[in-house]
Amino acid sequence: MILLAPTAWADLVVEVEPKNRAVKDNIEAYIGPVEAQSPDELRRLFEHADKQATRAAQALGYYHSSNYLAVSGSEQDPTLTIKVDLGTPVRINAIDIDIQGEGRGTDAFTLTLPDGLAPGKRLNHDNYESIKSQISNRALRYGYFSGQYLKHQLRVNPDANQADIDIAYLTGERYKLGEVSYSETPFSKELLDRFIPFKPGVPYDADLVGQFNQDLLSSGYFSGVQVIAPPDKATGGTIPVEVELTARDPNSLGFGGGFSTDVGVRTKATWDQHWLNAQGHSRGASAELSAPRQQISAFYQVPLDPPLTSNLRYFVGWQNEDIDNVETRSLAVGAELRKRLDNGWERTLGLRLQNEVFSLGDDSGTSNLLIPSLALQRTRTSGGIDPARGYSMLLDVQGAKEGVLSTVDFARVMAQAKGLYTVFDRHRFLTRLQLGAVATNDFSSIPPSLRFFAGGDQSVRGYAYQTLSPVDNTGDTVGGRYLMASTLEYQYEFIDRWRAATFVDYGNAVDSPTDPLKTAVGLGIRWVSPIGPLRVDLARSLSDPQEGFRIHFSMGPEL
Repeated sequence: MILLAPTAWADLVVEVEPKNRAVKDNIEAYIGPVEAQSPDELRRLFEHADKQATRAAQALGYYHSSNYLAVSGSEQDPTLTIKVDLGTPVRINAIDIDIQGEGRGTDAFTLTLPDGLAPGKRLNHDNYESIKSQISNRALRYGYFSGQYLKHQLRVNPDANQADIDIAYLTGERYKLGEVSYSETPFSKELLDRFIPFKPGVPYDADLVGQFNQDLLSSGYFSGVQVIAPPDKATGGTIPVEVELTARDPNSLGFGGGFSTDVGVRTKATWDQHWLNAQGHSRGASAELSAPRQQISAFYQVPLDPPLTSNLRYFVGWQNEDIDNVETRSLAVGAELRKRLDNGWERTLGLRLQNEVFSLGDDSGTSNLLIPSLALQRTRTSGGIDPARGYSMLLDVQGAKEGVLSTVDFARVMAQAKGLYTVFDRHRFLTRLQLGAVATNDFSSIPPSLRFFAGGDQSVRGYAYQTLSPVDNTGDTVGGRYLMASTLEYQYEFIDRWRAATFVDYGNAVDSPTDPLKTAVGLGIRWVSPIGPLRVDLARSLSDPQEGFRIHFSMGPEL
């Protein structure tokens, strides 16, 4: 049997005069854990600790430091104390960074000097290494693969307390990106080439290669993507681009469910065929079921150019809905042309033929509408399922012309804006504004799906889902011509991923812009679950106190 003595770690105390936390931390890092079982063993480490402390101070510009080492504590629990007198620091005298060759004066070598790298600043070796790394990294990113240092010198004169930095870098030629080749794949080269964000012969940029890789992966066609441009395979300064692709399983099934106080329990099933031919066409279907609403839909999608941000989608959908004495059955078929614009907005041009049979209050009817539409949407967030800041905007315009496969003239506009901002890590402010209007000469013929209703988890809390709107002579809601709904909410994170909230909601669905709006206030709790934020609110109307308190539960992104 072999007995191993347990490792004993001695305490290390570093005292710096004048006080300097950076030097103290650097000395502790240079020396590292001190292994010693007795004061005598600690004393044998003096020479090593003294050298490391000196090097650590020099790395931060202190070339005249003096170290005083002592051992204290008991025989079983010794402590090594190092008292450091820093002395006068070395400061930068001159900096000469000379970029030579083809890359001279280009954006590729527009360098950003660290804050502490300037004449008169205290020398910090990390800053010197940082600027060298920046030059090397930029050469690799922008394709100057034959670049080399002609010189890189850090000259320190401790007697004069001065340091000079002298760097000369020869960039060499900038390589170019060449033709793209693919591994064996079920997709056509014509489709894959539409993902390429560059043309053969453009100057090399690692970001273009990375974007190509990410776009292919984001297409939904592949389970694995690797795009490489190996400089060692360059011919005449042009690098071939090689793409290794692994196609994903074309079919997927999804099942889900949820609960909100708007529609209660709901279940959903989806089927997607992510690709069905070499041109990358896709199709799918979904069905959703809840007590007030049942719907089923299907689509067929054709990728356009560029395929990641532009497509043509054909769709058909059926829906049955019964909410607060408003009953509708609708069937719609149509197409949408989607494109992400260069300014970041997503534009959807649509055309659908819609039949809707409806009953609301003491009125009922059937509408047939051929509806062209335009939707613009933009969302920007700091990322993740729980972003710290961001905003979203939506504008939706649609209409129909009586006699052109339509039973009524109308134009409908709806706009929405949301904003989220976090200050001091724990304080969040959320705002929302919705505005809508319908113009028509025969509002009674407008189906409920195109009228406005307010109230509910995502509208004016304190009221049940879609219960705010004008009413008929029987007291039943019939929907309004105009919509205004707004929210101002404050959240405070009292425990990690848990927030308390307070809010005020203001709005209504009305027949005239001068009609009164409703105000409600409340308190809530937020939990950022692994699948997204969950919200529980207790709200009460100030405009209609007889409504009492109402609990709202919802889940999903805030923007």
